[in-house]
Amino acid sequence: MSVRIATFNAENLMSRFDFSGFRNELRQDRVSQLYEFTSEAQYRQAEIARAVSLTDDTRQLTALAIAEADADILCLQEVENLDTLHRFEYGYLFKMIGDGYRHKVLIEGNDSRGINLALMTRDKTLDGAPIDVLDVTSHAHLSYEAMGLYTPDLEGHAHPNDKVFKRDCLEVDVRIGTKRLTIYVVHFKSMGSSRNGIDGRTGTSPVRMAEARGVRKIITDRFGANGGGKRYVIAGDFNDYSEKLVITGDRRNGYQFVPEQAEGGAVRLLTAGGFAENVVARRPELDRWTLYHTRGPQERHLCQLDYLLASPALTRSNRDRLPDIVRAGQPWRTLFPEGQQVDRYPRTGWDRPKASDHCPVAMSFDMV
Repeated sequence: MSVRIATFNAENLMSRFDFSGFRNELRQDRVSQLYEFTSEAQYRQAEIARAVSLTDDTRQLTALAIAEADADILCLQEVENLDTLHRFEYGYLFKMIGDGYRHKVLIEGNDSRGINLALMTRDKTLDGAPIDVLDVTSHAHLSYEAMGLYTPDLEGHAHPNDKVFKRDCLEVDVRIGTKRLTIYVVHFKSMGSSRNGIDGRTGTSPVRMAEARGVRKIITDRFGANGGGKRYVIAGDFNDYSEKLVITGDRRNGYQFVPEQAEGGAVRLLTAGGFAENVVARRPELDRWTLYHTRGPQERHLCQLDYLLASPALTRSNRDRLPDIVRAGQPWRTLFPEGQQVDRYPRTGWDRPKASDHCPVAMSFDMV
């Protein structure tokens, strides 16, 4: 008996419009900046038209990526609410995979933009084992002080009474056949841009490290320091990497992809001591990326931001399995190392529409 688990940052799966760009040009879409609007009502009409026309293509591509991941249990990031998720499944996913993800979990968390964590499951695994959601726990309310996680390096980033998780750590207990599994869905603080000569990853690292310590504490408080021999998966967008592929060169002379290690980071904190395994690390070094980052030719790299970290109890019987990374929904601007190119989904654009800026990661685990 096996279960296939996937994680995917669906990138702003929302059902509301954002009209703040009329008063704040920094919030305007780039196409809106080409036009002059004489009134807020005119801007609102244009924004509705722009958003609706782009969203249909985008969500078709999102659904195609989810269908290709073909997971029994899907962990999602950047979902507005359950109603939006139901509408997306009925209007898009259902047309591709039929009556698929019957069970949905979403608890609104701490994000100021209203992007939340969600989990969807099928009724049964591919080999017929029933999937039952047993319990759902949100940890969005926990503060640094309550968890004993406030450290000096957080000064200037947070106060002791602030919430640890920028969105949540959504804990979901499921039973697959007769076997139990606990899934922790996360979406750590974004890296942001460089400030005062400090790169975005370094500048925001203390917050993500605290989130990672929080996840580890939640698990160890429940199962024991070494996971207690239990099956668990930490899934989601960590907004952090332990390595990246730095891209140099140009279209005329060709591109080079040079591996570069990164110091510290939330990922290493959760894999330290064999607490969990980053299963994507089983793939070749040049083939682990889930996101293309660029701020122009001077700053381009590929990196892994999306993770399935599996407990020793879950991986010991799955040593030969490899995870899949679905990249066919990436925009055409994404630079692929040689031999990794894929056929993009129909109507994928140079920058948009796209399935997401992230790639789904999926893997099948034997439940023994």
